[in-house]
Amino acid sequence: RSEMVSLDLVDTLTFSDGTGVTFHGSRPGVSELDVTDNLVTRALALVGREARVEVTKQIPLGGGLGGGSADAAAVLRWAGFSDLLAAAKLGGDVPFCLLGGRALVEGIGEIVRPLDFEARTVTLFLPTFSVNTAECYRAFDELGQAPSGRNHLTAAAWKVEPRLQELMGWIDANYGASVLAGSGSTVFVEGDVLDGTARIVESPVGPVEVLVTRTIPA
Repeated sequence: RSEMVSLDLVDTLTFSDGTGVTFHGSRPGVSELDVTDNLVTRALALVGREARVEVTKQIPLGGGLGGGSADAAAVLRWAGFSDLLAAAKLGGDVPFCLLGGRALVEGIGEIVRPLDFEARTVTLFLPTFSVNTAECYRAFDELGQAPSGRNHLTAAAWKVEPRLQELMGWIDANYGASVLAGSGSTVFVEGDVLDGTARIVESPVGPVEVLVTRTIPA
């Protein structure tokens, strides 16, 4: 069970006649994305449509913010596809991204219970390393701990990537109570702790990009 919210961070997808997917953007990792097998191509296969899709990436990659899922959901929305169970087979975050807003998500992602929208500002901390989602869930099963805290995956993510624990301790001491986003590696703090200014800050685990954003309704 997860509470999910939409943030004011977006990728842009442009559809035209033809086939093929291309990715653009200056964010780290964009040039390394697989253009033949990705969530956009899988979403197109699911809806049985062909299109040329240009994706301009603004959502940080590999940080647990659901950028790939949001791109897949954009394809489903473009195709008028609304089967949440089928969408969940692309990825557990895709059904929520299809609906957006704020919701409680259960099952394999196909059960999306809308919640009242809450306008919130959050500060995101984006380290240069990522956390492998599959390894994180495997570590969660191995730890066998009773869920605790706002994100039950936190201890598992720390096991997979020990630098994350050090980063969160540093954020706690300098900016306020930190919370892991999904399986990481993005960490967030409620509120705007940097006066709305995006910047790179030095941390004990290296440079960290800091972004201030807000929740948005469906």
